[in-house]
Amino acid sequence: MRADAPSETLPIAGTAVILRMTDRGPAVLLLRRPDRGSFAGGWVFPGGRVEESDRRGGGTERDHAARAAVRETAEEVGLRLGAVSPISCWTPPIQAQPRIRTWFFQAEDPGGAIVASPDEVAETAWLTPHDALAAHAGGSLRLFPPTWVTLHRLRGTEAVDDRDSAPPLHFSTRVLDGSVLVWEGDDAHDLAPAPGGRHRLEMATLPWRYTGP
Repeated sequence: MRADAPSETLPIAGTAVILRMTDRGPAVLLLRRPDRGSFAGGWVFPGGRVEESDRRGGGTERDHAARAAVRETAEEVGLRLGAVSPISCWTPPIQAQPRIRTWFFQAEDPGGAIVASPDEVAETAWLTPHDALAAHAGGSLRLFPPTWVTLHRLRGTEAVDDRDSAPPLHFSTRVLDGSVLVWEGDDAHDLAPAPGGRHRLEMATLPWRYTGP
């Protein structure tokens, strides 16, 4: 499903998936949130909610979210991003409070030193998707489902500019049996079921298991 115009009206956020090339392949910037507030203790991509300064006349929700991702990255880690490319849009389940729809944008590392905001960032690291997922599987690094799935999808990325030319994926999350999340294309998804289809994340035990595009 295209994510250009999600139908449900919710507060919006933008987050930046920043990649750079290393001798082990592309690495992504992750930051650990303080042990309080939203995503307490979790490793996430830089980003945050859309503010009034991010809204421009005639702009779309995605445009506003892109500006928020760029602004928040500068505020949280001191990096000034160039062009960003939308890769996904995440609508949380009805159980989540607060519910904030978040657009994910891929960007190239602009270079320069990381200057972390002490109020919002406890630690930063450049990790390959494989290493981040392995650390999560071993219980030493806490990830949330959108971050985990994004890293999982990036595992096959061969270059920093290896972006998907298809429209960004939309993930309208539904909770199944408490430990399983399902999205469009899964036969258990109530809004967009696909008979016999599987698009889900199973989280009952580590490592998590993802089935989908």
